[in-house]
Amino acid sequence: MTTRARLWVLVLAVLLLGGGATAYTLRAADRTVTSSGGAGLTLDGAPGHLYVRDTASGRVGRQSLSAPDSRTTGGPLCDRFHAAGPTALCLQRRPGAPARSYAIVLDRRLGELRRIALPGIPNRARVSASGHMLSWTMFATGDSYAGSAFSTRTSILDLRTGYLVKNMEQIPLTLHGRRYHAPDVNYWGVTFARDDNRFYATVATKGRTYLVEGDMRRWSAKALRENVECPSLSPDNTRIAFKKKVSDDPKAPWRLHVLDLRTLREHPVAERRSIDDQVVWTDDATLAYAHEGAVWSVRADGTGEVRLLARGATSPTVLR
Repeated sequence: MTTRARLWVLVLAVLLLGGGATAYTLRAADRTVTSSGGAGLTLDGAPGHLYVRDTASGRVGRQSLSAPDSRTTGGPLCDRFHAAGPTALCLQRRPGAPARSYAIVLDRRLGELRRIALPGIPNRARVSASGHMLSWTMFATGDSYAGSAFSTRTSILDLRTGYLVKNMEQIPLTLHGRRYHAPDVNYWGVTFARDDNRFYATVATKGRTYLVEGDMRRWSAKALRENVECPSLSPDNTRIAFKKKVSDDPKAPWRLHVLDLRTLREHPVAERRSIDDQVVWTDDATLAYAHEGAVWSVRADGTGEVRLLARGATSPTVLR
């Protein structure tokens, strides 16, 4: 090969490599835009703001707690959403039979960090205050807690170690002071304490529900009280907000209550409608929850009146 031919081969190779590098860069950028939702919504600078799933678009949005119509949408598509610290959790259902879903871990810019394929229908999502511990509940069968024909699968993910508990049903359970085994045990609605070790959840067996306190390091759980569903731990870690079954009417079985963990005394809140949600605490005194396509707020001490926070919304989250 002549010197001139070698030169042309070298020039062509440089051009091809440059074009390939450019194409790779564009494809990588496209993946980043897709994973973050493409609208610039982030978790930064958001204390005092309410994040919700917009029911019209299915996307996560943000608004002021004091302005129900101030929402900015355009976040990721989610069926359930929760966020705390630098981490968000998005549960996403995909069409098809059987149902196929994903737990998507997001960073503070709502960019995807990890995706876990799941069977079933998204139901509950929680992130610990530090952003290190995540939990989600899926309906394996059925789609409502109001009947008896349902089964759940609840998982816990530790982002510090990457360890994933796919199904909590194997955790050693103490019920009425004794180690308990039963094939019908179901867990749902995990809520984490500030130490990222202690957690609370609902366990159901033999037609009854219980509040359990769990220990991640010891991998154990003990029942504290009967008739507690979908617990939510207050920011100061002293109280549990939960839904309590008060009626056998399948259209209105529950009422929201708050439990003092020190005394184990409970009281109802001013919300009298039957709420099927795992509430969030907007601060140490106030609860927020979804009902009939909107997000509402009520004081945790049982006083005051119900207040509308967001129309056309579910999955409320407030960053502190």
